[in-house]
Amino acid sequence: MEAIEALKEHVAHLPSSLGSKYILGNSDFGMTNYVFWMCIVFVIVLVIVLSVSKRLTLIPTNKFVNTVEYGYEFVRNQIGEGVIGHGYKTHIPFLATLFFFILVSNFVGLIPGCKTPTGTLSITMSLAAVSFVYFNFYGFKVKGGLGYIKSLAPHGLPVVIAPIVAFLEVISICIRWLTLSIRLYANMFAGHMVLGVFSLAAGIFMMTGIEMVQPLVSSISVAWVLLLICMYALETLVAFMQAYVFTILSSVYIMLAVSEH
Repeated sequence: MEAIEALKEHVAHLPSSLGSKYILGNSDFGMTNYVFWMCIVFVIVLVIVLSVSKRLTLIPTNKFVNTVEYGYEFVRNQIGEGVIGHGYKTHIPFLATLFFFILVSNFVGLIPGCKTPTGTLSITMSLAAVSFVYFNFYGFKVKGGLGYIKSLAPHGLPVVIAPIVAFLEVISICIRWLTLSIRLYANMFAGHMVLGVFSLAAGIFMMTGIEMVQPLVSSISVAWVLLLICMYALETLVAFMQAYVFTILSSVYIMLAVSEH
């Protein structure tokens, strides 16, 4: 079937179309499409924060302000206070920044023609590195250098076993950086691949049916469009969930770093 063959050919090139491409300069010094969209997202988040901060009132009446304020309260209460507990207020600005930046990045990627910064591993690894440095920094700050190192192994362990447990804990801490970055990237990349496949299928089946005067082939494109709509709805949920998962895991790591075992 011509439509299926054409779909296979286009799908084979889909992963490369989602890859990073330099739009300015080169590998020595330049800007990729994903970095460009990261800057766009940064501006969007900055404009949202500044506009909302100027419209805050004792009794909120603006729906947009209410939505952003609800998001902040969600991060504050559910992710910050609910996970970290005592001293959580110190970390709310960081956690809220992570949540809103990733959330807006994910939503921007759902707009046709736009790229989600979280769709490339380099940016998700950078975000994970920021989280990694942050929770380790506060671990050293709260417990002190020696105290933080000692906390890697629980009290009461035999002298022989303590170094082994500490070594495994160090590996576990380092793996957190990888899991944070790969989880976010893999979910966003996979989601955009599926949306791309469904979009190609809908267009190819429609055009093939029209060109070859095959109404049945064209009608199949309607099913692809319906699937595409369903996937868009699902990806909207995934966009929120991935921002939530990344932020709450960062909150858990902060709690583990600053709490007494």
